Amino acid sequence: MSYPPKLQQIVDLFEMLPDPEKRETLITYADQAMKQGPREGETFDLEDVRKDEECTDTVGVFLKVEEGQRAHFRITLGPQVQTLTKAMTAILCKGLEGAPIPEILEVPADFVPKIVGADLVRQRSQTVYYILTRMKSVATVWRNRQRAAEAGAGAWQRAELPSP
Repeated sequence: MSYPPKLQQIVDLFEMLPDPEKRETLITYADQAMKQGPREGETFDLEDVRKDEECTDTVGVFLKVEEGQRAHFRITLGPQVQTLTKAMTAILCKGLEGAPIPEILEVPADFVPKIVGADLVRQRSQTVYYILTRMKSVATVWRNRQRAAEAGAGAWQRAELPSP
């Protein structure tokens, strides 16, 4: 399975870097995490703000879906969120920007070690996958609501058909 094109570019970049430069680049991405939050005037199709056991602070995932089921994520992070989670937030917001919901739901998590390196994956196994899991969870809820709405609309339309 391939990744959405923007995510593939990020993975390709990290795969070329030696470990010390990977860490520096992760820190650069972590510094960009706060820019991934909702912007003034934006509206969302789904919002999920909560603190889970797997994370040190509250994380908000905001999803806007446009024509062609193209997703736009915004993420808010509490002040105690760890650097690696911040880095993955920026990477995933950029890498999944505009990707179709079905494609996002199929993204395998095997790209994570390519970005952060095997050592950090072992040390922080929960953290490195947390944001991807939350984004997929929100996308799944949106997809299920869409399916239910479409099924309900179809049932309503069938019920309104005049009998012969």
